[in-house]
Amino acid sequence: MNAFHYAFKVKDIASTRQFYVEILGCPEGRSTEHWIDFDFFGNQLSAHVSSNIPDLDYCGKVDGISVPVPHFGCVLRHEQFVQVQERLTAHNVNFVVKPYTRYEGKTGEQLTMFCLDYSGNPLEFKAFKHEEEMFAS
Repeated sequence: MNAFHYAFKVKDIASTRQFYVEILGCPEGRSTEHWIDFDFFGNQLSAHVSSNIPDLDYCGKVDGISVPVPHFGCVLRHEQFVQVQERLTAHNVNFVVKPYTRYEGKTGEQLTMFCLDYSGNPLEFKAFKHEEEMFAS
């Protein structure tokens, strides 16, 4: 099994659980009053409560759009991307970058969207038109 593990800062457990479990549909793993784990599309996220969450830096320039860096997310299948988009929209989550097709008609064509979780962490979701082009140049 190959999966990534990512630990990140959040404001509180309740709003984090609401965003990742109720909105995104991620199964919850272990937790305490200070941290909580999620199955993030087959990967392990560990959210840790902190009072020191850094400001966002929109220094990333991709396809002419400023994106927050750092950010994390997941490459999904097309149908998963649509489901996540629908869930975020149904829960009135604002998009930092609204869903659109990046590199249309070119190698690496993909659907992409950015949002913030309830602690202000930026997430990107992608779905490649042709999965084999994920690392193509």
